[in-house]
Amino acid sequence: MQEGKVKFFNQKKNYGFITGDDGNDYFVHSSGISEGIYLKDGDKVSFEIVDGERGSKAEKVEIID
Repeated sequence: MQEGKVKFFNQKKNYGFITGDDGNDYFVHSSGISEGIYLKDGDKVSFEIVDGERGSKAEKVEIID
């Protein structure tokens, strides 16, 4: 599992980006967020990195307290 912060997330378009603690940005789509979780800019999150159609993306995103 990787950790990082939500750079931005557009609720209307259902996607955004997470900046990982490794300094890289990862695309995140609402389908990759654990059920019942709503991301806000600046949220601290954990996630898995998977290969997407356009590069690395975040999956199984969960908010860290």
